[in-house]
Amino acid sequence: MKGQSSYVPPRYIPLSHSDPEAAIVPSVVDLVPAPGPAQWTSGICACCDDMQSCCIGLLCPCYLFGKNADFLGSGTLIGSCMTHFLLCGLVNSLCCLISEGLLLGFPGCSVACYSCGYRRALRLKYNLPEAPCGDFVTHLCCHLCALCQEYREIRERSGNNSSTDLTLAEITAPPVQKMETESAPTQEK
Repeated sequence: MKGQSSYVPPRYIPLSHSDPEAAIVPSVVDLVPAPGPAQWTSGICACCDDMQSCCIGLLCPCYLFGKNADFLGSGTLIGSCMTHFLLCGLVNSLCCLISEGLLLGFPGCSVACYSCGYRRALRLKYNLPEAPCGDFVTHLCCHLCALCQEYREIRERSGNNSSTDLTLAEITAPPVQKMETESAPTQEK
């Protein structure tokens, strides 16, 4: 084997001959944390920590899903919102009507299949662990909580909060107006 370097393994030291003080002193390798996945900034059940996203996630999950999908690159807010609405609302309603309520919730797996792809994209973007369960199971069992958690994660980790903020319209009363009449000079006769 000309031209190839040969591997020489390190020298073997039996445990009985090792230095007892060497085990006490930490090595440099032990002090460096191993690179691994980052942690979620909030738990799956921390919906009440952010009441704004909690209320919107409860009352209009389609909109919150659309905001999350738009940030992750779906293209449009309305397209993702309508797809979520069709999968979640209409499919559930039709199955409930057709089966007289026996299959209520069963079609939820269709929205879980759609939503888990966006959760996976979020996890890959921020190097997050697949927690508390797999992406599909998380959306199947706790869909609304998962949407709120994903929104909170996007808002915390993105530098531009204006694009992910659920800004509500500010309504202020108009200024008070006074009506004054100019008194015309009276002419004396």
